[in-house]
Amino acid sequence: MKFTKVAGKKSAEIKLYALSTCGWCRKTRELLEELGVEYSYVYVDQLSGEEKSEVMKEVERWNPRCSFPTLVINQQCIVGFQDEQIREALKHV
Repeated sequence: MKFTKVAGKKSAEIKLYALSTCGWCRKTRELLEELGVEYSYVYVDQLSGEEKSEVMKEVERWNPRCSFPTLVINQQCIVGFQDEQIREALKHV
């Protein structure tokens, strides 16, 4: 999978499944960068074929509606841009 790693403070395993054209996905990335945490993200809409299918199966496992952004912090899934939930989840890691 083509995850891009963003450097920051390593406090948890954070994966963001996003769309390159999604404003809420962009806001989620901006929040993570503001908080200074290390995370990895993938733009699902820029994948194709088997790779895209594989990533979508992973998204569906966390978020059956397959909506974006889907953020996974240490096995906890947050769907959509949820500022307070993200901050709270990162406090406990």
